[in-house]
Amino acid sequence: MENYRNGTPASSFRAVWTKSQKSAANGQCIELAPLEEGLIALRNSRDPDGPALLFTTEELDAFLDGAKKGEFDQLAAN
Repeated sequence: MENYRNGTPASSFRAVWTKSQKSAANGQCIELAPLEEGLIALRNSRDPDGPALLFTTEELDAFLDGAKKGEFDQLAAN
């Protein structure tokens, strides 16, 4: 993680960004991209040049596990 920092402009990464198929066509979604060193970048598609948050694969795995178990359902729109 030495070469990357949270808050780095997402557009500065040479990355292929992926979003959920459920995401609206108007750009209201979260996008993820794999980076070197096993990191995953996350950005807001409404601000593709804005800051990216960086996570290890272990951190992303823990989040996805919680999401699959419904631990964050109270934060989602009905």
